[in-house]
Formats: sequence, structure tokens, C-alpha cells
Amino acid sequence: MARTKSEMAHRKVLEAALRLFAERGIDATSMDAIAEASGVSKATIYKHWRDKNTLCLEVLVHLHGLNLEPPRFDSGDLRADLIAQLNYQPAEHRRKMRERIMPHLIAYSARNPVFGRQWRERVLEQPRRQLREMIERGVKSGLLKESVDPDVALPLLLGPMLYQHIMLKHLGGRVPPDLATYVVDAFLAAYGTTGAHPRT
Repeated sequence: MARTKSEMAHRKVLEAALRLFAERGIDATSMDAIAEASGVSKATIYKHWRDKNTLCLEVLVHLHGLNLEPPRFDSGDLRADLIAQLNYQPAEHRRKMRERIMPHLIAYSARNPVFGRQWRERVLEQPRRQLREMIERGVKSGLLKESVDPDVALPLLLGPMLYQHIMLKHLGGRVPPDLATYVVDAFLAAYGTTGAHPRT
């Protein structure tokens, strides 16, 4: 189906904003610059987004593929499902762009805490929710101990992955290609029952 002019303009603005945010940083990118780079008038841009923060949040949703239906990892193999969830990279073709924009995003969020909170809610909530559901299924099926607290399990599982994506890739250091496997096996060694123990 052919896109309307409005849809095409919307897409042009998102792509231009993403490119400029990654090249210049969010603070240094003005709405005027986005209008010029996209070929869409600033008046039209403001009809879609009330300010730069609103536009930036939609850019992030677009960048992380959160406008797409995520896969549901529920094969019955808890270990494999946890590893697949931690390794899942939506919109893989935009991975390099995500890596480029991340340092700018962290800096901008630190200076704009309201935006930072909105970013975490929009972008980070989906994988957190999916992992929480997985942990709850694991407890219900008897593969995880009943004492598992999801509020503790989530940072244990996600923390190392965020460290890999944010710290190692941008500050230097070896990035283990199978980090998710180590993380999941350590988690299951601590909280799994006999049926979920890491495989040897």
C-alpha cells in the first residue's frame, strides 16, 4: 500500500532526526536542523510532535523496533528462553545506529531527568515486562524457586547486558559473545530447581 504524503513526511522527519542525533548529539540538534535535513517544514513537524523530547522518544521507539510486535519466547525450555530474550535485538539492521546514539542519549538523559524517565519507561519497559512474565512462568512451573523475587531477578539478568551494551562497547573492553549464556547459567545456579539447572 502506498504511503500518504503525511506518512512519508513523518518517516523523513524520524530518519533525519535519528541521523542528526547520532552525529551531533541531542542537545546540539535543533528542530530547525531537523526540518532542513528532512525537507519537512517546522510547522508540519510541530503538528506531529509538540517538542524535541517528544520527537526524540518516537525516534527511540522507531530505532528499537518497539512499534513492532515482539516475539514471545515460550518454548518450555526456560534456560533457552531466557538466553533468547536477553540476546534479542529488535530491528537488528539499526543496531549500529543504536550504538552510535547511545552515548548521546545517556548524556542527554542525565541532564534531562524527566526525559530520562520517559525513555526508560518507553524503551526499557518492554523487555522488563517480558522477562518478568518469564520468571513468573518459571516459578509457576516449578523450574524456579518460589523465593525468587522478580524485582531482584530483573536487575540480575538485565544488569550485565546493559553493562555490555553501554560500558564495554563505548568505553572499550572485550565483549563476550555468549554473555547471555553465562548470565542465565549463573542465575539458574542460584535460583533454579533441579529441572532448570544449567546444562554441562
